[in-house]
Amino acid sequence: MASDRPRVLSGIQPTAGSFHLGNYLGAVRQWVALQESHDAFYMVVDLHAITVPQDPKELRANTRLAAAQLLAAGLDPQRCTLFVQSHVPEHAQLAWVMNCLTGFGEASRMTQFKDKASRHGADRASVGLFTYPVLQVADILLYQADQVPVGEDQRQHVELTRDLAERFNGRFGDTFTVPQPYILKETAKIFDLQDPSIKMSKSASTPKGVVSLLDEPKATAKKVKSAVTDTGSEIVYDAENKPGVSNLLSIYSTLTGTGIAELEQKYTGKGYGALKTDLAEVMVDFVTPFRDRTQQYLDDPETLDQILAKGAEKARAVAAETLAETYDKVGFVPAKH
Repeated sequence: MASDRPRVLSGIQPTAGSFHLGNYLGAVRQWVALQESHDAFYMVVDLHAITVPQDPKELRANTRLAAAQLLAAGLDPQRCTLFVQSHVPEHAQLAWVMNCLTGFGEASRMTQFKDKASRHGADRASVGLFTYPVLQVADILLYQADQVPVGEDQRQHVELTRDLAERFNGRFGDTFTVPQPYILKETAKIFDLQDPSIKMSKSASTPKGVVSLLDEPKATAKKVKSAVTDTGSEIVYDAENKPGVSNLLSIYSTLTGTGIAELEQKYTGKGYGALKTDLAEVMVDFVTPFRDRTQQYLDDPETLDQILAKGAEKARAVAAETLAETYDKVGFVPAKH
């Protein structure tokens, strides 16, 4: 029974178009594993996406695209609950209650807001961008999640969630599960192929450094083959002195499950060219079926929408119960139907 398992909740933004290798290996691949051991709720967070301006047509297309890619990566609607955040209105409703419980100073200390505001200019930052960590709190508490799979950079948001859950429980009686961060096992950090000193990300200085999973396989192979390497010709893992080669070894190891030491041995006496050629092949073997499966879902929007509608129904069954209890505890008059 799903309910005997610890519950996890996580979400992904629909703003990027294609997932890149870093997102996939850093988060999505672990979501796939967690659905086997946990009662897993995963969502495409379109409410979070609009904290910065979006083109409506693009947002709609990217939301479906994100869902299609999650399914292509191996999320199984029979094993997890996959839905679109805006299909469950309880997220916004609980967020308002949580906003009224959050101190202004507390919200001001959120580092991600500071980063984003400084990038876009504080005057242009929306109130939504300021309070989005509170919406994230509502996302988590709505499902009584035991654990929240996050990277180290998101730990602060889980701390805020814990604080607000305890504050509400203290003031109004036990209502919310106080969640634990489930810090994703340090999968090899994936760095930019052109600048191995920075993490692979969409905001990279050049698209050549980022492997998008929906790129043409030939283009992916080309990016791998033109990846920056280091001086010398020895293929050894040395993150400090050989960041380029170390990055390629990490990617190879993570995609194939082969240990780094084994790879070093395999390429003893061989040049960088051999490593890149083999890794390009490994990448093509990985992205080709992923692209095909994603395309199958996009070509059949009716089935995709049906999966998301079923997911929203399962999510709402849990969310509505939590919201009703919260409204009752806060002192709202129940709506008579």
